[in-house]
Amino acid sequence: MDGLEGEMKMKNIIINVEKGNYIESINNILIQMLETGFIDAIMAPKKTPAGDSYSQSLLRDRSLFDGINPFAPTMAVQTARLLSEITTGPLDKRIGVVLKPCELKATVELVKFLQINLDNIITIGVDCAGTLEVTDYKEIAQKKENTYYDALIKAAAGNVITSIDDYKIRECCQICSDPVPINPDISIGFYGYDLSKNILLTVSDKYSDEFKKELGEKLGLKHSDIDTGKRDTTVSKIKEDKTNARSKLFDELKSRTDSIEKLLNTLSTCIRCHNCMTVCPICYCKECVFKSAVFKHSPDQLLSRAKRNGAIRMPVDTLIFHLTRMSHMATSCVSCGMCESACPAGLPISNIFSSIGGDLQALFEYIPGKNVEEAPPVSTFKEEELEE
Repeated sequence: MDGLEGEMKMKNIIINVEKGNYIESINNILIQMLETGFIDAIMAPKKTPAGDSYSQSLLRDRSLFDGINPFAPTMAVQTARLLSEITTGPLDKRIGVVLKPCELKATVELVKFLQINLDNIITIGVDCAGTLEVTDYKEIAQKKENTYYDALIKAAAGNVITSIDDYKIRECCQICSDPVPINPDISIGFYGYDLSKNILLTVSDKYSDEFKKELGEKLGLKHSDIDTGKRDTTVSKIKEDKTNARSKLFDELKSRTDSIEKLLNTLSTCIRCHNCMTVCPICYCKECVFKSAVFKHSPDQLLSRAKRNGAIRMPVDTLIFHLTRMSHMATSCVSCGMCESACPAGLPISNIFSSIGGDLQALFEYIPGKNVEEAPPVSTFKEEELEE
Protein backbone atom coordinates (compact mmCIF):
# COMPACT_ATOMS: atom_id res chain seq x y z
CA MET A 1 0.00 0.00 0.00
CA ASP A 2 1.61 3.25 -1.09
CA GLY A 3 1.74 6.14 1.38
CA LEU A 4 2.66 9.80 1.20
CA GLU A 5 6.16 11.15 0.90
CA GLY A 6 7.81 12.94 3.82
CA GLU A 7 8.60 12.39 7.47
CA MET A 8 6.13 10.11 9.23
CA LYS A 9 4.56 12.01 12.11
CA MET A 10 1.52 9.79 12.65
CA LYS A 11 -1.52 11.96 13.10
CA ASN A 12 -3.42 12.23 9.83
CA ILE A 13 -2.56 9.68 7.16
CA ILE A 14 -3.97 9.26 3.69
CA ILE A 15 -4.67 5.62 2.84
CA ASN A 16 -4.57 4.97 -0.87
CA VAL A 17 -7.38 2.66 -1.92
CA GLU A 18 -6.24 -0.26 -4.04
CA LYS A 19 -8.29 -1.17 -7.10
CA GLY A 20 -11.17 0.98 -5.88
CA ASN A 21 -11.96 -1.45 -3.07
CA TYR A 22 -12.01 0.72 0.05
CA ILE A 23 -13.46 -2.01 2.29
CA GLU A 24 -10.57 -4.31 1.45
CA SER A 25 -8.05 -1.49 1.97
CA ILE A 26 -9.42 -0.71 5.43
CA ASN A 27 -9.62 -4.39 6.35
CA ASN A 28 -5.98 -4.76 5.39
CA ILE A 29 -5.12 -2.20 8.06
CA LEU A 30 -7.25 -4.03 10.64
CA ILE A 31 -5.62 -7.34 9.72
CA GLN A 32 -2.15 -5.85 10.08
CA MET A 33 -3.11 -4.40 13.46
CA LEU A 34 -4.01 -7.94 14.47
CA GLU A 35 -1.01 -9.69 12.95
CA THR A 36 1.58 -7.26 14.31
CA GLY A 37 0.21 -7.61 17.82
CA PHE A 38 -0.94 -4.01 18.06
CA ILE A 39 -4.25 -5.59 19.06
CA ASP A 40 -5.06 -9.16 20.12
CA ALA A 41 -8.60 -9.22 18.73
CA ILE A 42 -10.92 -7.10 16.63
CA MET A 43 -14.63 -6.52 17.06
CA ALA A 44 -16.28 -5.37 13.84
CA PRO A 45 -19.48 -5.86 11.80
CA LYS A 46 -19.33 -9.10 9.81
CA LYS A 47 -21.82 -10.29 7.24
CA THR A 48 -23.96 -13.15 8.49
CA PRO A 49 -23.73 -16.57 6.76
CA ALA A 50 -27.01 -15.89 4.93
CA GLY A 51 -25.49 -12.72 3.51
CA ASP A 52 -28.50 -10.57 4.32
CA SER A 53 -27.40 -8.86 7.53
CA TYR A 54 -24.43 -7.91 9.69
CA SER A 55 -23.60 -8.76 13.28
CA GLN A 56 -20.79 -7.57 15.51
CA SER A 57 -18.17 -10.30 15.66
CA LEU A 58 -15.09 -10.81 17.81
CA LEU A 59 -12.23 -12.14 15.67
CA ARG A 60 -8.71 -13.34 16.35
CA ASP A 61 -8.11 -15.22 13.09
CA ARG A 62 -7.35 -13.20 9.96
CA SER A 63 -8.62 -16.03 7.75
CA LEU A 64 -12.14 -15.22 8.94
CA PHE A 65 -12.05 -11.58 7.84
CA ASP A 66 -14.16 -12.25 4.78
CA GLY A 67 -17.37 -10.27 5.19
CA ILE A 68 -15.98 -7.70 7.63
CA ASN A 69 -17.32 -4.23 6.79
CA PRO A 70 -16.47 -1.26 9.06
CA PHE A 71 -19.13 0.79 7.23
CA ALA A 72 -21.85 -1.86 7.65
CA PRO A 73 -25.23 -0.51 6.43
CA THR A 74 -27.14 -1.91 9.43
CA MET A 75 -26.80 -1.76 13.20
CA ALA A 76 -28.53 -4.77 14.70
CA VAL A 77 -27.24 -4.06 18.21
CA GLN A 78 -25.64 -1.06 19.92
CA THR A 79 -21.99 -2.06 20.29
CA ALA A 80 -21.66 -0.12 23.55
CA ARG A 81 -23.89 -2.77 25.16
CA LEU A 82 -21.53 -5.50 23.96
CA LEU A 83 -18.52 -3.61 25.27
CA SER A 84 -20.18 -3.49 28.66
CA GLU A 85 -20.33 -7.29 28.65
CA ILE A 86 -16.75 -7.72 27.46
CA THR A 87 -15.13 -5.35 29.94
CA THR A 88 -17.05 -6.16 33.12
CA GLY A 89 -14.36 -8.65 34.20
CA PRO A 90 -10.55 -8.80 33.96
CA LEU A 91 -9.32 -8.23 30.40
CA ASP A 92 -5.64 -8.87 29.71
CA LYS A 93 -5.91 -8.78 25.91
CA ARG A 94 -6.20 -5.63 23.81
CA ILE A 95 -9.28 -5.44 21.61
CA GLY A 96 -9.81 -3.04 18.72
CA VAL A 97 -13.50 -2.17 18.43
CA VAL A 98 -15.05 -0.61 15.32
CA LEU A 99 -17.70 1.92 16.35
CA LYS A 100 -20.11 4.18 14.53
CA PRO A 101 -20.26 7.74 15.99
CA CYS A 102 -23.37 7.06 18.10
CA GLU A 103 -21.86 3.82 19.40
CA LEU A 104 -18.69 5.66 20.40
CA LYS A 105 -20.70 8.34 22.22
CA ALA A 106 -22.68 5.66 24.08
CA THR A 107 -19.42 3.95 25.00
CA VAL A 108 -18.08 7.16 26.52
CA GLU A 109 -21.27 7.64 28.54
CA LEU A 110 -21.13 4.08 29.88
CA VAL A 111 -17.52 4.60 30.92
CA LYS A 112 -18.73 7.47 33.10
CA PHE A 113 -21.32 5.19 34.70
CA LEU A 114 -18.64 2.54 35.36
CA GLN A 115 -20.24 0.09 32.91
CA ILE A 116 -17.29 -0.02 30.49
CA ASN A 117 -13.55 -0.14 31.18
CA LEU A 118 -11.43 1.10 28.26
CA ASP A 119 -8.05 0.07 29.69
CA ASN A 120 -7.50 -2.59 27.03
CA ILE A 121 -9.85 -1.28 24.37
CA ILE A 122 -8.74 0.57 21.22
CA THR A 123 -11.72 2.53 19.88
CA ILE A 124 -11.79 2.65 16.08
CA GLY A 125 -14.35 5.24 15.05
CA VAL A 126 -15.71 5.39 11.49
CA ASP A 127 -17.59 8.04 9.54
CA CYS A 128 -21.25 7.14 9.12
CA ALA A 129 -23.71 8.08 6.39
CA GLY A 130 -26.62 6.33 8.08
CA THR A 131 -28.03 2.84 8.35
CA LEU A 132 -31.02 0.88 7.11
CA GLU A 133 -33.40 -1.09 9.28
CA VAL A 134 -32.27 -4.71 9.44
CA THR A 135 -35.44 -5.89 7.69
CA ASP A 136 -35.01 -3.36 4.87
CA TYR A 137 -31.38 -4.30 4.32
CA LYS A 138 -32.34 -7.95 4.12
CA GLU A 139 -34.39 -7.15 1.02
CA ILE A 140 -31.85 -4.84 -0.58
CA ALA A 141 -29.05 -7.36 0.05
CA GLN A 142 -30.97 -9.96 -1.92
CA LYS A 143 -31.21 -7.53 -4.83
CA LYS A 144 -28.19 -5.27 -5.18
CA GLU A 145 -26.03 -4.25 -2.26
CA ASN A 146 -23.80 -2.04 -4.39
CA THR A 147 -26.41 0.70 -4.26
CA TYR A 148 -25.42 1.31 -0.65
CA TYR A 149 -21.80 1.84 -1.63
CA ASP A 150 -22.86 4.17 -4.42
CA ALA A 151 -24.71 6.14 -1.75
CA LEU A 152 -21.60 6.25 0.44
CA ILE A 153 -19.65 7.85 -2.38
CA LYS A 154 -22.37 10.49 -2.71
CA ALA A 155 -22.29 11.05 1.05
CA ALA A 156 -18.53 11.50 0.94
CA ALA A 157 -19.14 14.35 -1.48
CA GLY A 158 -21.48 16.05 0.98
CA ASN A 159 -24.94 14.65 0.19
CA VAL A 160 -27.32 13.59 2.96
CA ILE A 161 -28.58 10.07 2.23
CA THR A 162 -32.30 9.61 2.84
CA SER A 163 -33.01 6.41 0.91
CA ILE A 164 -31.43 3.55 -0.98
CA ASP A 165 -33.40 1.77 -3.68
CA ASP A 166 -36.63 3.21 -2.21
CA TYR A 167 -35.73 1.91 1.26
CA LYS A 168 -35.54 4.75 3.76
CA ILE A 169 -32.44 5.32 5.84
CA ARG A 170 -33.47 5.21 9.50
CA GLU A 171 -34.95 8.57 10.44
CA CYS A 172 -32.58 9.02 13.37
CA CYS A 173 -29.69 8.73 10.88
CA GLN A 174 -31.24 11.28 8.52
CA ILE A 175 -31.18 13.87 11.31
CA CYS A 176 -27.97 12.79 13.07
CA SER A 177 -25.79 15.86 13.58
CA ASP A 178 -22.68 13.83 14.48
CA PRO A 179 -21.74 11.90 11.33
CA VAL A 180 -18.07 11.62 12.35
CA PRO A 181 -16.62 9.98 15.49
CA ILE A 182 -15.67 12.17 18.45
CA ASN A 183 -12.20 11.56 19.91
CA PRO A 184 -11.63 7.88 19.08
CA ASP A 185 -8.20 6.28 19.46
CA ILE A 186 -8.16 5.67 15.71
CA SER A 187 -10.60 7.03 13.16
CA ILE A 188 -11.37 6.09 9.58
CA GLY A 189 -12.92 8.89 7.54
CA PHE A 190 -14.43 9.17 4.08
CA TYR A 191 -16.20 12.55 4.15
CA GLY A 192 -14.44 14.89 1.77
CA TYR A 193 -12.58 12.12 -0.06
CA ASP A 194 -13.07 10.05 -3.18
CA LEU A 195 -13.71 6.60 -1.73
CA SER A 196 -12.45 4.94 -4.89
CA LYS A 197 -9.06 6.57 -4.35
CA ASN A 198 -8.29 7.36 -0.72
CA ILE A 199 -9.44 7.42 2.89
CA LEU A 200 -8.27 9.42 5.92
CA LEU A 201 -6.77 7.52 8.84
CA THR A 202 -6.23 9.47 12.07
CA VAL A 203 -4.32 8.13 15.08
CA SER A 204 -4.60 9.80 18.48
CA ASP A 205 -1.54 11.10 20.30
CA LYS A 206 -1.97 8.32 22.87
CA TYR A 207 -1.21 5.59 20.34
CA SER A 208 0.61 7.40 17.53
CA ASP A 209 4.14 6.31 18.53
CA GLU A 210 3.12 2.70 19.08
CA PHE A 211 1.12 2.63 15.84
CA LYS A 212 4.09 4.03 13.94
CA LYS A 213 6.44 1.47 15.47
CA GLU A 214 4.18 -1.55 14.94
CA LEU A 215 2.52 -0.75 11.62
CA GLY A 216 4.31 2.12 9.92
CA GLU A 217 6.79 0.07 7.92
CA LYS A 218 4.42 -2.86 7.49
CA LEU A 219 1.80 -0.69 5.79
CA GLY A 220 4.25 1.61 4.07
CA LEU A 221 2.64 4.61 5.72
CA LYS A 222 4.33 7.96 5.48
CA HIS A 223 3.14 11.32 6.68
CA SER A 224 3.09 14.73 5.11
CA ASP A 225 1.04 17.83 5.82
CA ILE A 226 -2.49 16.90 4.84
CA ASP A 227 -5.00 19.52 3.84
CA THR A 228 -8.28 18.48 5.46
CA GLY A 229 -10.07 21.65 4.34
CA LYS A 230 -12.36 19.81 1.94
CA ARG A 231 -13.25 17.27 4.61
CA ASP A 232 -13.98 20.01 7.14
CA THR A 233 -16.22 21.82 4.64
CA THR A 234 -18.04 18.61 3.71
CA VAL A 235 -18.64 17.60 7.33
CA SER A 236 -19.88 21.11 8.18
CA LYS A 237 -22.36 20.97 5.29
CA ILE A 238 -23.63 17.54 6.32
CA LYS A 239 -24.03 18.70 9.93
CA GLU A 240 -25.87 21.84 8.88
CA ASP A 241 -28.26 19.98 6.58
CA LYS A 242 -29.01 17.33 9.19
CA THR A 243 -29.38 19.85 12.00
CA ASN A 244 -31.91 21.80 9.94
CA ALA A 245 -33.87 18.61 9.22
CA ARG A 246 -33.67 17.71 12.90
CA SER A 247 -35.04 21.09 14.02
CA LYS A 248 -37.91 20.90 11.54
CA LEU A 249 -38.89 17.38 12.62
CA PHE A 250 -38.66 18.18 16.34
CA ASP A 251 -40.73 21.35 15.98
CA GLU A 252 -43.51 19.30 14.40
CA LEU A 253 -43.15 16.56 17.01
CA LYS A 254 -43.37 19.00 19.92
CA SER A 255 -46.69 20.30 18.62
CA ARG A 256 -48.02 16.74 18.99
CA THR A 257 -46.52 16.03 22.40
CA ASP A 258 -46.60 19.34 24.29
CA SER A 259 -49.06 18.11 26.95
CA ILE A 260 -49.54 14.95 28.97
CA GLU A 261 -52.73 14.23 27.05
CA LYS A 262 -51.04 14.58 23.66
CA LEU A 263 -48.04 12.53 24.77
CA LEU A 264 -50.31 9.80 26.06
CA ASN A 265 -52.18 9.76 22.74
CA THR A 266 -48.89 9.54 20.83
CA LEU A 267 -47.81 6.59 22.95
CA SER A 268 -51.29 5.03 23.11
CA THR A 269 -50.32 1.84 21.26
CA CYS A 270 -47.40 1.08 23.59
CA ILE A 271 -47.64 -2.51 24.84
CA ARG A 272 -44.93 -2.03 27.49
CA CYS A 273 -42.83 -4.81 26.01
CA HIS A 274 -39.63 -3.12 27.29
CA ASN A 275 -37.93 -3.61 23.92
CA CYS A 276 -36.85 0.04 23.88
CA MET A 277 -35.28 -0.36 27.32
CA THR A 278 -33.59 -3.63 26.42
CA VAL A 279 -31.76 -2.25 23.37
CA CYS A 280 -30.95 1.19 24.80
CA PRO A 281 -27.22 1.43 25.59
CA ILE A 282 -27.83 3.95 28.39
CA CYS A 283 -30.37 1.76 30.22
CA TYR A 284 -27.89 -0.37 32.11
CA CYS A 285 -29.50 -0.99 35.54
CA LYS A 286 -29.11 -4.62 36.61
CA GLU A 287 -32.28 -4.33 38.72
CA CYS A 288 -35.02 -2.36 37.01
CA VAL A 289 -38.00 -0.99 38.89
CA PHE A 290 -40.27 -1.89 35.96
CA LYS A 291 -39.30 -5.54 36.34
CA SER A 292 -39.92 -5.50 40.08
CA ALA A 293 -42.98 -6.04 42.26
CA VAL A 294 -43.63 -2.28 42.25
CA PHE A 295 -45.31 -2.54 38.85
CA LYS A 296 -46.95 -5.91 39.31
CA HIS A 297 -50.58 -5.14 40.12
CA SER A 298 -53.10 -7.57 41.59
CA PRO A 299 -56.52 -8.01 39.96
CA ASP A 300 -58.12 -6.12 42.86
CA GLN A 301 -55.80 -3.16 42.31
CA LEU A 302 -56.61 -3.02 38.61
CA LEU A 303 -60.34 -3.30 39.21
CA SER A 304 -60.15 -0.61 41.88
CA ARG A 305 -58.42 1.75 39.46
CA ALA A 306 -60.98 0.96 36.78
CA LYS A 307 -63.80 1.70 39.24
CA ARG A 308 -62.22 4.97 40.33
CA ASN A 309 -61.66 6.21 36.76
CA GLY A 310 -64.50 4.47 35.00
CA ALA A 311 -62.02 2.79 32.66
CA ILE A 312 -58.27 2.26 32.42
CA ARG A 313 -56.04 1.71 29.44
CA MET A 314 -54.35 -1.71 29.33
CA PRO A 315 -51.56 -2.47 29.80
CA VAL A 316 -51.30 0.10 32.58
CA ASP A 317 -48.45 2.46 33.40
CA THR A 318 -47.19 2.86 29.83
CA LEU A 319 -46.77 6.61 30.16
CA ILE A 320 -45.02 6.45 33.52
CA PHE A 321 -42.71 3.81 32.06
CA HIS A 322 -41.52 6.17 29.32
CA LEU A 323 -41.37 9.24 31.60
CA THR A 324 -39.33 7.39 34.22
CA ARG A 325 -36.92 6.01 31.65
CA MET A 326 -36.63 9.46 30.12
CA SER A 327 -35.76 11.05 33.46
CA HIS A 328 -33.02 8.47 33.99
CA MET A 329 -31.19 8.69 30.68
CA ALA A 330 -32.29 11.75 28.67
CA THR A 331 -29.16 13.79 29.39
CA SER A 332 -27.01 10.92 28.11
CA CYS A 333 -29.20 9.96 25.13
CA VAL A 334 -26.98 9.68 22.03
CA SER A 335 -29.89 9.48 19.54
CA CYS A 336 -28.83 6.11 18.14
CA GLY A 337 -32.48 5.25 17.38
CA MET A 338 -32.22 1.65 18.55
CA CYS A 339 -35.28 2.08 20.76
CA GLU A 340 -37.44 3.05 17.81
CA SER A 341 -36.07 0.25 15.63
CA ALA A 342 -37.00 -2.25 18.33
CA CYS A 343 -40.53 -0.92 18.90
CA PRO A 344 -43.15 -3.34 17.50
CA ALA A 345 -45.73 -0.52 17.46
CA GLY A 346 -43.54 1.86 15.45
CA LEU A 347 -43.76 4.61 18.07
CA PRO A 348 -41.57 7.72 17.56
CA ILE A 349 -39.68 6.98 20.78
CA SER A 350 -36.27 7.93 19.45
CA ASN A 351 -37.45 11.31 18.25
CA ILE A 352 -39.27 12.03 21.51
CA PHE A 353 -36.28 11.07 23.62
CA SER A 354 -33.83 12.87 21.32
CA SER A 355 -35.94 16.02 21.32
CA ILE A 356 -36.38 16.16 25.09
CA GLY A 357 -32.84 14.92 25.66
CA GLY A 358 -31.48 17.64 23.40
CA ASP A 359 -33.34 20.31 25.37
CA LEU A 360 -32.01 18.95 28.66
CA GLN A 361 -28.48 18.64 27.34
CA ALA A 362 -28.59 22.26 26.17
CA LEU A 363 -29.96 23.33 29.56
CA PHE A 364 -27.01 21.73 31.34
CA GLU A 365 -24.55 22.66 28.54
CA TYR A 366 -23.68 18.99 28.26
CA ILE A 367 -22.78 17.02 25.13
CA PRO A 368 -23.00 13.25 25.69
CA GLY A 369 -20.04 11.28 24.45
CA LYS A 370 -17.79 14.29 23.91
CA ASN A 371 -15.46 14.04 26.88
CA VAL A 372 -14.92 10.98 29.05
CA GLU A 373 -13.74 13.21 31.91
CA GLU A 374 -16.94 15.30 32.02
CA ALA A 375 -19.43 14.02 34.59
CA PRO A 376 -23.03 13.63 33.34
CA PRO A 377 -25.61 15.96 34.90
CA VAL A 378 -27.57 13.08 36.43
CA SER A 379 -24.59 12.21 38.67
CA THR A 380 -23.54 15.77 39.45
CA PHE A 381 -24.81 17.87 42.35
CA LYS A 382 -24.36 21.63 42.44
CA GLU A 383 -25.67 23.80 45.25
CA GLU A 384 -26.41 26.61 42.82
CA GLU A 385 -27.90 25.46 39.54
CA LEU A 386 -30.86 26.31 37.32
CA GLU A 387 -31.78 29.23 39.59
CA GLU A 388 -34.05 30.77 36.95
